[in-house]
Amino acid sequence: MRKLVRRILLGCAAAVGLAVAAAVVWLAVPAPLLPQAAAALQSSAGVSVKQTAQWIEFLPLQAPADTALIFYPGGRVPAAAYAPAAAAIAAQNFAVFVVSMPLNLAVFGKERAAAVQAAHPQIVHWVIGGHSLGGSMAAQFAAEHAGAVAGMVLWASYSPADLAEQDLQVLSIYGELETGAPTFTSAAARALLPPGARFIALAGGNHEQFGYYTGQLADPPASIARADQQAQIVAATVALMRSVANN
Repeated sequence: MRKLVRRILLGCAAAVGLAVAAAVVWLAVPAPLLPQAAAALQSSAGVSVKQTAQWIEFLPLQAPADTALIFYPGGRVPAAAYAPAAAAIAAQNFAVFVVSMPLNLAVFGKERAAAVQAAHPQIVHWVIGGHSLGGSMAAQFAAEHAGAVAGMVLWASYSPADLAEQDLQVLSIYGELETGAPTFTSAAARALLPPGARFIALAGGNHEQFGYYTGQLADPPASIARADQQAQIVAATVALMRSVANN
């Protein structure tokens, strides 16, 4: 009997070990990028793009920017997936810093926004944001560093921390079709944000089309083109950035 119990326990331990190993391998493999991501990493006539060890920076060339967005990627999503949107935002005369994360998981790099800010003292107005897990970690940073940012944008995400009393301009934008939409707009999620927080639902949008990558698990197909969803995301984010800049 003891031998049988021992074999069962060993079998269970082995199964758990394999499951953990598989999860680690899965987490370590980044989501595949679409070709548009690489193309947007090239500087253009209006935007300078530079990759550093910890972030990708998009700087407008028409005039020095005094308002900037620090952006945290979604889980398993490389920073480059957000290059097309970042370049489009930068073209409106805002600096954008898309932060690279350890293992592509923002939970391991939540404090990296501080390094971005320290490296760019010329920026007057800071906005922080992110997609999915990145948005939640951006919100956590804002909660733990009150006054460090003047605005926050959540792309298909929610705040795990209480920001209701902070003086922040907040935008929450999400795809109408994605499975997490009820969570992003729940009474509990709204209660953690400042009273003036704005919520925008993208009709026909899903989770994956917030970036240029593939392989998002359990994500319903979008009923609008990725380019259309991206255009709406950029327009809403730029509107928030302008509001922060003019405040």
